[in-house]
Amino acid sequence: MSLPQEVEPPILGMPVESFPAKQPERVTLAGRIVTLEPVNVDAHAEALYDQSHGYDNESLWRYMPEGPFADRASFYARLHEQAASPYSLLFAIVDNVSHRAVGHAALMRIDSKNRSIEVGNVLFTARLQRTAGATEAMYLLARHAFEDLGYRRYEWKCDSLNARSRQAALRLGFTFEGIFRQHRVVKGRNRDTAWFSMLDSEWPARKTSFERWLAPSNFDAAGQQKKSLER
Repeated sequence: MSLPQEVEPPILGMPVESFPAKQPERVTLAGRIVTLEPVNVDAHAEALYDQSHGYDNESLWRYMPEGPFADRASFYARLHEQAASPYSLLFAIVDNVSHRAVGHAALMRIDSKNRSIEVGNVLFTARLQRTAGATEAMYLLARHAFEDLGYRRYEWKCDSLNARSRQAALRLGFTFEGIFRQHRVVKGRNRDTAWFSMLDSEWPARKTSFERWLAPSNFDAAGQQKKSLER
């Protein structure tokens, strides 16, 4: 009787086609509830400032690398810098009813050679938080990254102490990968960073979940969801 041979583990990763992903361009991503537009200071800065500053908005900036800003002029100036950056593409999230910006999010850490990209610089004002529009904005960006631009890895990173951001990442279908300890110094404080990812192989199932949840039939007359977003 012969003994079974031991199977040696592979010594190299699976082959991957070596074409680059596309660089993000200044395109508009239209949804049913919100539209994502490349940030334009003239079009978006006033609404973003008004909804993100004031005594009741301090918590919006708790885990952001910058802000709140001392005055309107400094906020406008920084938004202009971000809009012009060659290293990221910042989108204003515009409500389709009021036509006013209610938040922003960026495609950043762009590595087209390895087809990896991050969604970050996410700011949801009170008018966007916990709404279908917030989920739709994240769906539109993920769909754009995978289907239009050809990325194979889509990342989400946040302060490990930011419980709401970590919960949001899991709800949206990202997989938790671990904690990078002492990753950054932000506003004079240590930041351990929680890393999450979504892969191109996972996107078809995530897309189905998003579209099932976002369908008008999933909401009652009061706008409340009937079924939660599931993987």
